Amino acid sequence: MSESKIPQTGQQQERKAAEQAAAEKESRGQELREQRESTPRGPLQTSRGVTTLDETVVAKIAGMAAREVPGVYDMGNAVRRAFSAVTDRIPNGQTNVTGGIGVEKGETQAAVDVTVVVEYGASIVEVGNAIRRNVIDQVEGTTGLEVIEVNVNVVDVHLPGQDDEPAAEQRSTDLK
Repeated sequence: MSESKIPQTGQQQERKAAEQAAAEKESRGQELREQRESTPRGPLQTSRGVTTLDETVVAKIAGMAAREVPGVYDMGNAVRRAFSAVTDRIPNGQTNVTGGIGVEKGETQAAVDVTVVVEYGASIVEVGNAIRRNVIDQVEGTTGLEVIEVNVNVVDVHLPGQDDEPAAEQRSTDLK
């Protein structure tokens, strides 16, 4: 007796085709996962290792970039500026360039929040756009991270003759 194959029903054929399709899809998915894991996700991840950055590194770069923009008088809120005024008088003290900067950093992207005081007469729109441009250029160029957003918060406008230092000097001379 010869063994002949019994024809399968339509339902059995559909089930077998679906099982084959699912197996092919799973193998393609596995190949994609392996490819993604071996492919570097950004300039900081290579096949020979990974470079990591602290958020403070990004904050310092962003702080320096924001300070370079014309029209920026100072950085940070009132409390931070008062603290900086005290620490700036300490001999050999370092300037805190991260004041007024907030950073959220992932593996390949960063978001930056900048808090500034703008000089009176400067266009806040132009200063904000210039800060955004300069921070993005400097952070992306220096770190390789993609900057997805730069939020600029203007907390004050510095008026001419509003410097706090002459008032403090005047008070100390009045106490003599």
